[in-house]
Amino acid sequence: MSFLDRVRSLPRLGVGVSTEYGAGEAPGALDLGAAAEAGLADFLELGVELAVGLDAHAEAWIAAGRPTTWHFLDLNLDDPADLDPDWLAGTRAGLAHSGAAWVCGDAGLWHLGPRDRGHMLLLPPVLEASRADAIAAGVRALRAAVGREVLPENPPGQVYVGELPLLEFYARVAEGADTGLLLDVAHLAIYQHTTGRAPLDGLDDFPLDRVVEIHVAGGTLRDHRGHAWVEDDHSVTPIEATWRILDHVLPRAPNLKAIVVECERNPLHRARPLLERVRSLAW
Repeated sequence: MSFLDRVRSLPRLGVGVSTEYGAGEAPGALDLGAAAEAGLADFLELGVELAVGLDAHAEAWIAAGRPTTWHFLDLNLDDPADLDPDWLAGTRAGLAHSGAAWVCGDAGLWHLGPRDRGHMLLLPPVLEASRADAIAAGVRALRAAVGREVLPENPPGQVYVGELPLLEFYARVAEGADTGLLLDVAHLAIYQHTTGRAPLDGLDDFPLDRVVEIHVAGGTLRDHRGHAWVEDDHSVTPIEATWRILDHVLPRAPNLKAIVVECERNPLHRARPLLERVRSLAW
């Protein structure tokens, strides 16, 4: 069955928020339950590194029976060795426990060398056709192993290596894996800014009918000795390019099922305007 057939069975989750282990303990962190009770968060994206698991805030959301998605934080999709039996068993157990609607995660480099807590980081992939094909193979293998759709995401970065433009790279991944995509419009805005492109460059040829989920987050413009860059800090103020990309994509993504506002380390009163704006744009 092709993606365009499979996507019809995926639930429309609405607008949600994200978390990862320990995020709720940061000073001024988002109160997940309060966001749900205020009608501002329809679901929770669980950012999971299996070595640390889920914290009490995530467990409380699951115990309340609220919807979730599962975002891996420890898998290099282009490395078959990462899909080892222990990791797959832990992921299957987590999916069963959380009832997550699908699996997603940045399709870049979550670690260098063997998967170990001391090796964890996040870098963009090398933007070459062979790496796109390897990621596509990883998506297919993971989908088969866990019985869930797997949505690769474009990671953040300040340096990009390889010959392919980023959107062409992920279009190749989507076609090779016959998969949906998680388009992070804040990460894309960073890439466009860093590489000197206009916000909407490359989107006309991008398969927006494969976008199932979108991420929106704030970023901060920085300058270091004359080098301007954007920090992906998950603040509550997206840069203008992020809004331009979101406005372009929303009416052109017929299979969009979910939007995540990444604002986990901001109190609800500060995050509310961003959540309300995104909710006003969605559907």
